[in-house]
Amino acid sequence: MTTGASGRVVIATRESRLAMWQAEHVRAELQRLHPGLEVGISGMTTEGDQILDRTLSKVGGKGLFVKELEAALFEGRADLAVHSLKDVPMTLAAGLTLAAILPREDATDAFVSNRYETPDALPADAVVATASLRRESQFRAAYPHVRIVPVRGNVGTRLDKLDRGDFDAMLLATAGLVRLGLASRIRVKLDVEQSLPSPGQGALAIETGADRPDLVALLAPLHDRRTALAVFAERAVSRALGGNCTMPLGAHATWTSDEQLDLSAVLGRPDGSMLMTASSMVRMGRGSRGDAADEIEQAEALGHRVGELLVDQGALALIEAL
Repeated sequence: MTTGASGRVVIATRESRLAMWQAEHVRAELQRLHPGLEVGISGMTTEGDQILDRTLSKVGGKGLFVKELEAALFEGRADLAVHSLKDVPMTLAAGLTLAAILPREDATDAFVSNRYETPDALPADAVVATASLRRESQFRAAYPHVRIVPVRGNVGTRLDKLDRGDFDAMLLATAGLVRLGLASRIRVKLDVEQSLPSPGQGALAIETGADRPDLVALLAPLHDRRTALAVFAERAVSRALGGNCTMPLGAHATWTSDEQLDLSAVLGRPDGSMLMTASSMVRMGRGSRGDAADEIEQAEALGHRVGELLVDQGALALIEAL
């Protein structure tokens, strides 16, 4: 396939409404930056979309959402794949690269309910649904009196279940609701101190072949340095703990006014009976090589350091027990 001002590229994406929004957003941005570029979208159903009767932690994790898209890249049926970065495995398949990380949407978790204004209003034994062990762990720690149940399916399917009365409340990613025009459904955006987001939450990533410098150059204007360094630090925490995307891990990095990257992480039992936390920061700046790769190394070193702080508290034993 060819690229360029008069060329064509094909984006692989899941067929859910949110995933299609993401692909359409990238297409619009590419066509804005490169007038005349033809951008096709190839929607597909992934294994993660097909398995709805079990939680992701029991069937292989979030990587089930990307395998088919990556196969399309390897087989030449697509040039790019657009992902929610929180769904991308911590170690990419050989031969692929994340060519661009787009500016991040709100990374928080959202409390959604038709019955209660805030989580504090939930009565004993209220039923709260979530697809995330991480959200479950932190919400249980704050609200041990509620009952947490799993829910699968795309955002619309989950909200339909809430609307028909299956649950009292639901925990979802703020970013997905905002992107789908459903921000009015949010009762409360949970503070990150209360519900630390998943590594990469709120960020979109564009994956392509590592041997496609033409595509990397095409995507370069979409890449957001500050978002990328923050999410690289977050993902490095997970890799320091073994890279298991099914563990109840939260990691979130923010920028201070003086160019410091401040990273916090939390790991806990799903029942909320124990949460271990760690944090650290680094002043970002190009080092001896003076290039972007040098900054990435700094960010990932920060993530590894925070991961090691969790290891010192017994994180590996907890993960093995889970």
